[in-house]
Amino acid sequence: MTKAVRYDEFGGIDVLRVEEVERPVPGDGQVLVRVKAAGINPSEAIIRTGALTDMFPSTFPSGQGSDLAGVIEETGTGVDGFQPGDEVIGFSNRRASQAELTLVEAGDLTDKPEKVSWEIAGSLYVVGVTAWGAVHSVRPEKGETVVISGAAGGVGSLAVQLARRTGATVIGLASESNHEWLRSHGVIPVAYGDGVADRIRAAAPHGVDAFVDLYGGGYVELALALGVAKERIDTIADFAAAAKYGVKTDGGVAAGPGAEVLAELAALIADGQLKLPIAHVYPLAQVREAYTELERRHTHGKIVLRP
Repeated sequence: MTKAVRYDEFGGIDVLRVEEVERPVPGDGQVLVRVKAAGINPSEAIIRTGALTDMFPSTFPSGQGSDLAGVIEETGTGVDGFQPGDEVIGFSNRRASQAELTLVEAGDLTDKPEKVSWEIAGSLYVVGVTAWGAVHSVRPEKGETVVISGAAGGVGSLAVQLARRTGATVIGLASESNHEWLRSHGVIPVAYGDGVADRIRAAAPHGVDAFVDLYGGGYVELALALGVAKERIDTIADFAAAAKYGVKTDGGVAAGPGAEVLAELAALIADGQLKLPIAHVYPLAQVREAYTELERRHTHGKIVLRP
């Protein structure tokens, strides 16, 4: 037997529990991973409420989680390139990473660089491929200015750095407590809230060329008001506004093969060219406490579960 996060019905944080389950057995093309770290994400909380059943239908009992890093315990038939004892980064399409042991398709894994910590490796997939896809979708270039909302969150922390790597000027919308971190990464911090449009215009006197919305709540309309072309606006949070105005909704899907993007991002982290802040680490048994913190939506960086 082994432990895993489970829930039996849609609902709030109180439906989550950690229970004993049967040890998974890898099938063809699968590996069994002993999870060392698993990041948590807002999308998981929304799926758990039942709000996305059309996109993500559920069967109960349901597991939870996509991000993971760990050590391979066992491989199924037809697996090449991995063997027991390998340290890997990957993702689960089974909503099953928040567990001591989980099954992963071999094609959804990549090697973990030695210089990347377990906490960072286990938090990288969702935020990494989402940031990569969102930034690439608006095509920032040297000499341009791009605005990123939610700039200090899990996705935003990576998105601002990836945008800066293009040579663009990056304006990050975040609370003042995160401004110093943004400055230290070459980002111009701007406080959100009333008057944000005027503050952006003051920070970008020559105009804004692209806008990445990672938070929702009117930022698509703000981008249009700033004169940004629809094809240079991407939101991962306000799908109603995207449908109304015809802007992009590219994120993880646009990033292409997840394992390839993971390998690219992990190499940048190992080389010190990219940083992923870790806000807090919780033991698996405190999964409710972890999601309580996440759903406050004021965390700088990632929250991680350690089985």
